[in-house]
Amino acid sequence: MAEKPKQMSRTIFHIDLDAFFVTVEQVLDTSLSGKPVIVGGRPEGRSVVSSASYEARAFGVHAAMPLSRAKQLCPQAVFITGHYQNYREFSKKFMSILADYSPALEPGGLDEAYLDVTGCENFGSWRELALQIKQRVKKESGLVASIGIAPCKVVAKVASDLGKPDGLVEVQPGQERSFLSPLAVQKLPGIGEKTSAVLRSMGITTIGQLADLPDKLFLNRFGEGMFWLQQHARGIDDSVVEARGEAKSISRETTFEKDTSDRRLLKATLRYFAEKLGAELRESGKQTRTVGLKLRYLDFETINRSFTSNHATDLDDDIFQTAVRLLEKALEKKNRPVRLIGLEVCNLVSGEKQLSLFNVETEKMEKVDRAIDRIREKYGFDAIRTGYTLDLRRRPAQRDE
Repeated sequence: MAEKPKQMSRTIFHIDLDAFFVTVEQVLDTSLSGKPVIVGGRPEGRSVVSSASYEARAFGVHAAMPLSRAKQLCPQAVFITGHYQNYREFSKKFMSILADYSPALEPGGLDEAYLDVTGCENFGSWRELALQIKQRVKKESGLVASIGIAPCKVVAKVASDLGKPDGLVEVQPGQERSFLSPLAVQKLPGIGEKTSAVLRSMGITTIGQLADLPDKLFLNRFGEGMFWLQQHARGIDDSVVEARGEAKSISRETTFEKDTSDRRLLKATLRYFAEKLGAELRESGKQTRTVGLKLRYLDFETINRSFTSNHATDLDDDIFQTAVRLLEKALEKKNRPVRLIGLEVCNLVSGEKQLSLFNVETEKMEKVDRAIDRIREKYGFDAIRTGYTLDLRRRPAQRDE
């Protein structure tokens, strides 16, 4: 399969905030600056590292590592559960700064985004513009950004990652392939552990080796549906930066300190997550048609179950009741100790309110939820605990997807 002809050169920035969760904590508590800090929870628990300062990373700590292992590697670290609402506020400020430079802004999460600045020459050279963005982010939020500049998204992302921390890497048009070529194949977005293992078995360890692999050999091994991966290895990526989009889903999950079969604890955790998700839906003016449940058992088997309704909702109780039904059905088949539980709302829609999933007194429930929202906005989410959530001894750790 021949390479696609390249389009007119574009200029794409990938802006990535360094150690985002940790840096927010350090901005809000300056006593943490310069210290090894780990966000994720208590080290005696079974959660994983969400973010680690570079001082902690020097000891080998990295994201997704079990907190118990992080404690072994860096016992002097400060461990923090994390404050998601603060991270959201800092993210909004970050995205607002980027939006001043181009309407073609595509968030990739709370802490990163693509920015198509093609045609924005009035800001000076691309390097000058990137430095201006870095300085504004630092001055207005206290956060540190690394920026990659390239003619396409995938190369810009690799460049920003290569420049961390506090870096600025520019790849000139025509240099995309030579820039990528010497890098380890794992540096290419889209290559996970399984694909990396397959490539190693083929003797491929660098992006350049993947790019040089004959098309026919690649297609025989991976199929036409994966040809984009080899194109990316060659520095070819025609995907556009999509203007600020809407979230397709919102989720929360937590790993229990001990595997549990306690249904009341499982339901309490789901209730807590339902209230968090419901509040976020109402804030964004969205409703959900689909509620999804995730369970991981003590043997690490993971299942996902979901229910889709013809009616959309943003009510806490609707989300919770759907989650409970999914939980009960899952436990009927496999009533084993649960290691991790997660809740997701997706298939999001905007517009006028529709009937509740369960035909409850919708108007009354809406008023109750919004009254609670106002109290929590003023005094903090944990200022009110309702129903099942009273059974929770501590706030569940959360990860957003």
